[in-house]
Amino acid sequence: MSGEDLSQFSMLDLFRAELDAQSQALTAGLLALERDPVAPDHLESCMRAAHSLKGAARIIDLDPAVRVAHAMEECLVAAQHGRLRLTHDHIDTLLKGVDLLAVAASEPPAGGAGAEPQIVQFLQALERASNGGAAADAAPAGEPRDPGPPAPLVPPALEPPPQGAAGSDRMVRITAQAMNRLLGLAGESLMEARRLRPFADRLVRQKRRHHDLAKAVDGLRAALGPIDPDDRTARALAEVQDKLAQSEDFLVERLAELDSIDQRATDLANRLYTETLSSRMRPFEDGVRHFSRAVRDLARSLGKEARLEIVGGGAGIDRDILDQLDAPLGHLLRNAVDHGLETPDERVAAGKPREGVIRLEARHHAGLLQVIVADDGQGVDVERLRHAVLANGLVTQETVGDLGEAELLEFLFLPGFSMKTMVSDVSGRGVGLDAVQSMVKQVRGLTTVSSTAGEGTQFQLQLPLTLSVIRTLLVEIADEPYALPLTGITRTLKLPRADIEVLEGRPHFRFGERQVGLITAHEILGRGDARSDAAELSVVVLGEGETAYGLIVDRFLGERELVVRPLDPRLAKVKDISAAALIEDGSPVLIIDVDDLLRSAEKIASSGRLRTLQRASATADRARRKRVLVVDDSLTVRELERKILDHHGYEVEVAVDGMDGWNVVRSEPFDLVVTDIDMPRMDGIELVTLIKRDARLRGVPVMIVSYKDREEDRRRGLDAGADYYLTKGSFHDDTLIHAVVDLVGPASG
Repeated sequence: MSGEDLSQFSMLDLFRAELDAQSQALTAGLLALERDPVAPDHLESCMRAAHSLKGAARIIDLDPAVRVAHAMEECLVAAQHGRLRLTHDHIDTLLKGVDLLAVAASEPPAGGAGAEPQIVQFLQALERASNGGAAADAAPAGEPRDPGPPAPLVPPALEPPPQGAAGSDRMVRITAQAMNRLLGLAGESLMEARRLRPFADRLVRQKRRHHDLAKAVDGLRAALGPIDPDDRTARALAEVQDKLAQSEDFLVERLAELDSIDQRATDLANRLYTETLSSRMRPFEDGVRHFSRAVRDLARSLGKEARLEIVGGGAGIDRDILDQLDAPLGHLLRNAVDHGLETPDERVAAGKPREGVIRLEARHHAGLLQVIVADDGQGVDVERLRHAVLANGLVTQETVGDLGEAELLEFLFLPGFSMKTMVSDVSGRGVGLDAVQSMVKQVRGLTTVSSTAGEGTQFQLQLPLTLSVIRTLLVEIADEPYALPLTGITRTLKLPRADIEVLEGRPHFRFGERQVGLITAHEILGRGDARSDAAELSVVVLGEGETAYGLIVDRFLGERELVVRPLDPRLAKVKDISAAALIEDGSPVLIIDVDDLLRSAEKIASSGRLRTLQRASATADRARRKRVLVVDDSLTVRELERKILDHHGYEVEVAVDGMDGWNVVRSEPFDLVVTDIDMPRMDGIELVTLIKRDARLRGVPVMIVSYKDREEDRRRGLDAGADYYLTKGSFHDDTLIHAVVDLVGPASG
């Protein structure tokens, strides 16, 4: 840390920083010594860490930490010299000593004199273990031991420099928001640098045209043959040739300069962007090494033996994602120890080593980070899972037998679902795996699970390397580019119109072994009608299983890596959109929220009619049927009104609240709007007011259908501009249909 200005930090802050680094070394070494108590390299590293902490604590007069570190050092020196052999009891107590050092370094009342009772207990336990007795909290042989909850670690005031960093490197503090802004600016500089390329390409095309013109002049000169030098035409033609040659040379030189500038600017912007992005990255192991201790302690408390293997710890990952991974990985590792691993006796009987192994692996693949949590335990009992699914009422008796293993494993991610019949302080409440999947979806990732009976279970998380940059598919919708995150795309394809089938009034196409619904991006985003003359449709398959949809776009523009720019918070949540970005030419592009878009597709499909896709083939039918928009936040009322009107021949669209209704009525023609009053986001009175104030829409009749039947409610609705006011109690007769006919006439004609 030489060369740094440490004047702003107290001596206690510096001790905490050193303690953080040395505690990691101590914990890793002690866990290794539990498997090989005489390993000289681990004994040496642990002894040196304890010795360094003792010296540092003595310098700042932190006597409680001095006493703890000294006792740990004496125990490790005795093990080095062969005077004692480290046992599980020693490791238990020494690990508690690591926790106790953090307590001693904390602020009062936990630290200082407040830690004295714990220090006395620790010293006594370590002495008994060294004298061949049991540790203070040892359980009788054969019974699960509870090491007790670890003491809370005090977050270090400083983050220690990474191992191997040059001593002259300085540490600086910067907020996450500032880092995000810096990365955004670096991304914009990269986009700006790339803007030179299209300009250079246009100059190249101009050079070609210039060259063609010069050839044409040369051809004309050759065709004229020998010309008298005194001929004015010959002199003019020669002058044109000369100027064309000069301008071509000039253009070639400028193009070479521009190409050089473009390369230097792009290279500089790339280096700036890469360096800024790398400053957000941390080695995967930085965020997960503490799980080694947690897995060991939990296994001991459950009467099991387990160790954690961290593979690919050097893989880089965004700091924000690494922080968000802590809780999900904790859930998966607890499940692996509690649900997956067998007891030592069961493992020996199955021909396995007594100690179970849980592998936590990180690796980069196709621009993404794959995190794998795998155990070598008993695997998931598929038949037991099948019975649990049935017992929870998630499927019927008739269908449970048809579910395959992959389908059954998906039930593990449902909120509140658990295969354990008894609730413990470790598991059984069914709140773990759904939280894992929720977090992964939040960062635009995917979660999969596989299991083999008797061999173990594996969870795989597929995550972006950073939240600041995403890989996308750029598509064109209504002459505008939109970006779809690749993590949300199942497949892209060109679909012949002849392959489209209509099932129960909804367009589908066969995708593998199942039928997938089709819907246009124009319809979801409210961008007018889709093109209807193409022989093939550009389709992006989103979602999986029953929630999958084929999204029809105008055309594919190719893959892009985009720097994510959050939308202005004053816009709140924009429907179907998650963020924005800039593409190469500096133009803005909206990034689609795939989950939100799938919900919008399901809402449109459940309304009974997919408007835009049908419009091309149903123009004549729509001309004969009146169109009614039903706006109500109650699914029951909305569906009842839709069925009544549809039964009488009207073409019906639905909206779930006033805001949704306002967006729909502005984008499509309707003969009538039927709306409720009390709705979220925008109530019916406001919707009526907006419609009647709009010069294009004020002629559309509006009917209010509400439970409110007081005279003042009726007057309020009519004053806003409603053409009819009806109470929902009138649904038992034909009052609704009579009112509709009065306003717009029969459904046909």
